[in-house]
Amino acid sequence: MSEPSRDLLETFENPNPDRDYVIETICPEFTSVCPKTGQPDFGTLTIAYIPDEVCFELKSLKMYLQQYRNHGAFYESVTNKILDDLVAVTQPRSMEIRAEFTPRGGLRTNVIVSYPDENWDE
Repeated sequence: MSEPSRDLLETFENPNPDRDYVIETICPEFTSVCPKTGQPDFGTLTIAYIPDEVCFELKSLKMYLQQYRNHGAFYESVTNKILDDLVAVTQPRSMEIRAEFTPRGGLRTNVIVSYPDENWDE
């Protein structure tokens, strides 16, 4: 399985770069694969960000996220990689991704990552 690539992500000019406002995109059909069991993981991604100069284009986001459908990675890795890729492409003022995965074995996992943070080094 190949590593998902941020090259699919496209942007467009922020129509209101002088104003802080939040764009929230909800992706209720996110799918990846558990690298331990090979079973599919299903979840909802909520991406909220304050854009700077550019915004991400939704169709390209959909195509980017579909790469994870056959990609084996743990929840934590997937969520952090998506944040890293979206920040690299859009350079937002801030961004948070909330990944809410459906329960498996009676356990539900949510992973929340945000930018900026003091560990960001891209």
